[in-house]
Amino acid sequence: MKNHPLSNTVVLRALILAGLVLANSPGSAAPAAMRDSLTADQLASQRGLMEREDPMKKLGVAAGEDPAKLLPKDLISESDIISFGGLTTLVPKHAILQIPKNFAGRLKFVPGSEIKGWSDFYAVNRGWITTVEISLAQAEGKEPLPESTSQQLAKSGNLIVAVFRGGPVSMLPAKPTGEKANATTVQR
Repeated sequence: MKNHPLSNTVVLRALILAGLVLANSPGSAAPAAMRDSLTADQLASQRGLMEREDPMKKLGVAAGEDPAKLLPKDLISESDIISFGGLTTLVPKHAILQIPKNFAGRLKFVPGSEIKGWSDFYAVNRGWITTVEISLAQAEGKEPLPESTSQQLAKSGNLIVAVFRGGPVSMLPAKPTGEKANATTVQR
């Protein structure tokens, strides 16, 4: 039997019709809604509406000093330096909570030492450095260190660094609560 061109067309139409029936059957996804595209005038009017309702225009000028101008002039003036074994790292000022007398000489830059990030430096020197994980409230001075932590720090002979999520962080002195002054604040 020869292929007749009419038979191919009939088969193609049958397949298209079956696809339409399946696409519109219950339980299938709803067909996409058809709509006209927007004209240039409609787009321009919508843009004009958005520009008139811009929330940024409602904001006033910020009061006070520009916080960007309050930033420190250089990183070194806002950091403490720890050096040992040919390596040096920087930690924020007030991140070091305890400095034993035998480690006081390690808090200066040693010429010729290689500067490393905190995690690399700490990995090599964890034998004489202890970290204390503190909360954000403790770092801001809103909450004191727990009494048990303060007692443990007092017994340690290591250099103690305050960290938040593993990175060194400045720890402001705890503010006294109204009842009694905070005796757990660690002094440098």
